Amino acid sequence: MTHPKTYYTHHDSPLGPLLLTSNGTALTGLYLTAHAHGPAIAADWVCDQDAAPFAETKRQLDAYFAGVLTDFVLLLAPTGTEFQKRVWAALRRIPYGETCSYGELARRLGDPNAARAVGLANGRNPIFLIVPCHRVIGASGKLTGYGGGIERKAALLALERRGLGKPAFTAGNSSAAEPLECAPTSRNAE
Repeated sequence: MTHPKTYYTHHDSPLGPLLLTSNGTALTGLYLTAHAHGPAIAADWVCDQDAAPFAETKRQLDAYFAGVLTDFVLLLAPTGTEFQKRVWAALRRIPYGETCSYGELARRLGDPNAARAVGLANGRNPIFLIVPCHRVIGASGKLTGYGGGIERKAALLALERRGLGKPAFTAGNSSAAEPLECAPTSRNAE
């Protein structure tokens, strides 16, 4: 049995260098180079900045960081368990500039006792930012764990809130961090 190729490239961002991976058709990974659960580039990976969907991903990332894109429309193919994929799909329904607690996300998935499992799946999200794991916060409204660091999580939430004309979301500002309902929005199907 042959395994599909893994293509990769890098892209600069305001958060630092990003690693993008693809199966040649869909985006399979987006990581900060300082990501807690990011992969090491394997010997059999192919560096190819022209592999699909890298050009479109980079264009949309640049538009997001410029504050003009609020919803990514890309073909995604994250690898994970069925539960992880359900969590990642639920993350994509958290609206731009809003937040949701781990417990609320677990309730949305039909298991209010699964907050810890939701947190673990959230931490294993292979397509950070596009699958917006940064929008999940603690029940108290405080920023909690983030594979790329709390400062980056705060920066992403601040960028999104600024784009909506809302007060900045900072790690020490719990009044601006109040969790909102995880309202469903239209999202690109995975």
